[in-house]
Amino acid sequence: MLGHSHATSGALAWSAAAAALPFTVLTFPAVQSGAIGSVDLVMGTFLTAGAALLPDADHPNGTISHVLGPVSHIACKIISKVSGGHRHATHSFAFVAAVTYGTWAGEHLLGRWFTLGLVFFLLALAIRALNFAPNGEGVKAWGTVVLLAVCGTFAIDHWISDKPLWLPFSVGLGALAHLIGDCLTDRGCRLLWPLQIRTRVPIIDRTGNKIETMVLVPIFALGTLALLWYTLTHHP
Repeated sequence: MLGHSHATSGALAWSAAAAALPFTVLTFPAVQSGAIGSVDLVMGTFLTAGAALLPDADHPNGTISHVLGPVSHIACKIISKVSGGHRHATHSFAFVAAVTYGTWAGEHLLGRWFTLGLVFFLLALAIRALNFAPNGEGVKAWGTVVLLAVCGTFAIDHWISDKPLWLPFSVGLGALAHLIGDCLTDRGCRLLWPLQIRTRVPIIDRTGNKIETMVLVPIFALGTLALLWYTLTHHP
């Protein structure tokens, strides 16, 4: 699936989870009661959209590869070699667990600077994938992404806590949404990596086809808006 498809699927997954699941699930393993606030709900939508790009860190030519220019491109090339190539280690349940736990550990061990750094990176991914910046690989493209992500991070800095309890769930959910999307293609994913078994339900025969761009993406976007409206109006 394309980057914007993954991003909108992540946003939809977060808005659906926030509408349907108890707050204790969104903040697991912490035990918290109550409801997610409206600001956290909106922040989570964008951050989960960005997190839905994380499994493609193994793709040197993917959206994530060009989000921060040469830095992200080199990082993705290294990750691709270490993980065994595209749709191997980073497209598995093990990766989802790793980024979820890594977010939780980073928040608790490194504190606010880790949280803001992660917010910046996830915002950059969302901005790039949702086409809020020029396309391409040049400085104009990734420089705009960096500028917008910095501005967004400064804005979120006033609202987000040092250790937002919902952030690990958001990151893991975004990564999981990516895997589900890629399993809808003919190539599928090695969800049980390192096992060689591939899971596939080939609804999308080719990345970027009309079913994906003209059917799924609009459904994801409209579904996200509808669920956000429902949650904001029904949960004080």
